[in-house]
Amino acid sequence: MNLRKVLTEDVLSLNLDGRTKQEIIENLLDILMKTGKVKNRQDALDCLLEREAKMSTGMQNGIAIPHGKTEAVEELIACLGIKKEGVDFQSLDGKPSTIFIMTLSPKNRSGPHIQFLAEVGQLLKEEEIRNKVMNAQSKKEILDCIL
Repeated sequence: MNLRKVLTEDVLSLNLDGRTKQEIIENLLDILMKTGKVKNRQDALDCLLEREAKMSTGMQNGIAIPHGKTEAVEELIACLGIKKEGVDFQSLDGKPSTIFIMTLSPKNRSGPHIQFLAEVGQLLKEEEIRNKVMNAQSKKEILDCIL
């Protein structure tokens, strides 16, 4: 998986508006909607919220990775957003999430979806990278940290 193909400046946000889990998910989905690659916003949202209802995608160390598989997309797409104040995402460590990576994949393809989640998880395990992302002053700085 080449993260450079998926994560570009147009799918990054230095300051998400949301204050709740649902608002953050909707903010991230709106970023993906601007790419023109999501055919049906409601289907994509339903998919993300259903996945979240099964088990929170709040990991630990301030990371949340909301994701889902839906017929609303034809290829894997992703975005990244930051919320410095943090949002309760029912994370594994009980702490607020501040870095959010959302991905949507087609239902019929699991390989890229699993590979993306694994790569992002591995990358953001590094405290130094998380700190650089949180302190980035521009979208380019975020990309320089993670790619």
